[in-house]
Amino acid sequence: MTNLDKIIAAARSKQGQHQLKAQDSSLPLGQIQPRQEDTRPLNSAHVEALMESIAVLGLIEPLVIDKKGRLLAGGHRLAAINLLKESQSDKYQTQFPDDRVPVRTLAFSAEEEPELALQIEIAENEQRRDYTPVEVKAIAERLRTAGYVEVKGRPKKGQKALMPALAVVVGKHLRTVQRYLSDEDEQPGLGKSTTRVVLLKQALSKLNQWQQVQPQSATEKALAERLPELIGLMEKVLREEQ
Repeated sequence: MTNLDKIIAAARSKQGQHQLKAQDSSLPLGQIQPRQEDTRPLNSAHVEALMESIAVLGLIEPLVIDKKGRLLAGGHRLAAINLLKESQSDKYQTQFPDDRVPVRTLAFSAEEEPELALQIEIAENEQRRDYTPVEVKAIAERLRTAGYVEVKGRPKKGQKALMPALAVVVGKHLRTVQRYLSDEDEQPGLGKSTTRVVLLKQALSKLNQWQQVQPQSATEKALAERLPELIGLMEKVLREEQ
């Protein structure tokens, strides 16, 4: 299930049995109408970072619109596309030939059903595609080919910093992106997919299972009493890695 499918499913579940038919296509940029008001205000720095990534990678997630061309999801992406057209028209034409932008159209009117439109906007803010380390590394290579470099501290004038751009594309914190790109987390003999976070998740799962077992000794009872605190700390670590 794609990220957009998750958004639609989330909105549908909130709307009960409302059927949302979606169609993938493209639409001239000028025919896409922005929302009159966003629940999440546009961040200019985020828009600029998205513009740079779209210039290199294209639009990874299409915009979501209603049947009249009104934007439902993707306010930052739409602003970034408009900024790219204004500031780097050659790259805009490369990524969007004939001025057409990938969209997914939902068969309802945001004007007639504003509550459903709001639910879809909120659902998109709640849903984030979880890129695998392999996908992150592939995107990083494409950015490097386009001139992005890994720098320590503030980039020099004219430099394009790889890590911040990659974090914007995949929607993760810098620390998580760095972990995806690093081989230091891959312990010898454990296999490439067994990172410290994976091991922590596995341990957490086992501890949650053990909590369902009735303690048999005084030592086990003491452990059971302290286990909720330990599990809480493990869950906090995992949240910080997201």
